[in-house]
Amino acid sequence: MTKRIPEQTIIFISILKWFALASCIGVIVGLSTTVFLKILMWGSEYAGQYSYYFLLMPVTLFLTSMMVRYLAPDAEGHGTEKVIEAIHKHSGKIKPAVVPIKLVTTVMTIASGGSAGKEGPCAQIGAGLSSSFATLLKFDDRDRRKLVICGISAGFASVFGTPIAGAIFGTEVLFVGGILYDVLLPSFVAGITSYQVSSALGISYFHHTVELIPVFSEAFFAKIVIAGILFGMCSFLLIEGLHLGKKLSGKLHVWDPWKGALGGFVLIGLTFVFSRQFLGLGLETIEPCLQGREIIWYAFLVKIVFTSVTLNFGGSGGIITPIFFVGATAGAVYAEILKLDIGTFSAIGMVSLLAGAANTPVSASIMGVELFGPKIAPYAAVACVISFLMTGHRSVYPSQVLSVKKSASIRVEMGKEIDHIETEFHPRRKSLIWFGVRALRRLKPKAKE
Repeated sequence: MTKRIPEQTIIFISILKWFALASCIGVIVGLSTTVFLKILMWGSEYAGQYSYYFLLMPVTLFLTSMMVRYLAPDAEGHGTEKVIEAIHKHSGKIKPAVVPIKLVTTVMTIASGGSAGKEGPCAQIGAGLSSSFATLLKFDDRDRRKLVICGISAGFASVFGTPIAGAIFGTEVLFVGGILYDVLLPSFVAGITSYQVSSALGISYFHHTVELIPVFSEAFFAKIVIAGILFGMCSFLLIEGLHLGKKLSGKLHVWDPWKGALGGFVLIGLTFVFSRQFLGLGLETIEPCLQGREIIWYAFLVKIVFTSVTLNFGGSGGIITPIFFVGATAGAVYAEILKLDIGTFSAIGMVSLLAGAANTPVSASIMGVELFGPKIAPYAAVACVISFLMTGHRSVYPSQVLSVKKSASIRVEMGKEIDHIETEFHPRRKSLIWFGVRALRRLKPKAKE
């Protein structure tokens, strides 16, 4: 007769197992992220010595497109999307070739002026290394997926210096409206470890404490709610802008590297029409916004165009840094119009755009605290949730799986990838929206006979 093992003993062993594995992933991802960020920093500084470095974009986008097409097709685009797809469709299996190709192509893209971010490559590099680690240890599909999610969390945490938000992001980004609680512990361990490793190796992070928060009032709270609605609309524009760029690219029936070259020439033309502030990461525009400086009103719209062209025409890189740019500049414009503090609403805009565009309101709210301090927390959280709802059933990550409806008056099929769903207006009988629709129909003038 076999002796029954106590439940607490099994859980204790499981905790030890995942603490050790997640710590290993954190160290691996922290080291790889540090290497990537230092190479990117060196490449950007070297290219920045030349006034017209962006003239090389047709060549670099041609080369990056060719490298991705023939060496690692999964390295295409902004990184995190491919990891989400791998987790949902391929049990987290990622080809090892993705790691070096993603690193090289992203550095080439951003250093030459392409509008992209650095978090997607870190997440994809972290996930790729985690997948290889799981293969080495001969893990089953379930454990492989958990390790790859840890890789996402660790990459996000170490690139932005937000270990808690990074851990939540990895467990929240896979499903719209759901968090994977069974991966919380290893994600936290991996995120914190990765952040500490990168910090110890000399990576510095941007943190800007927001102090100028007005005393709570109904009027100020109403402005926060309106801001959340507007940021949700900006998220909608960003997502649709990326989709439009993808459609335009798909209609060009030419060799992919030639598309990259064409995208490079378009970006050069846009740069001469507007300015260089829309090239690369755009940190030199984000930071002044957070410091309270004014910005041209159409900056967030132009950044959407630059980013869509870059990522859909051969460029490689992340999407979250452009999201921060769009959010910060949109928040600055909103604050200018209503004579509010520019720095405060730029900060709220950054995290609110992340919540709406990526469908991650919880991690975005926590990021607001980690980046800007606790005073902004309640207002950032409200704006993040409203932006998340206003964006609707769409995302910059089309492979996210829908697990919750954003309104009971919308009919949508659950459990499908967000890129493959169709929504239908279906108000519940006797609900407030139902009565509103009936009232509008009664007010509509009857057609003349």
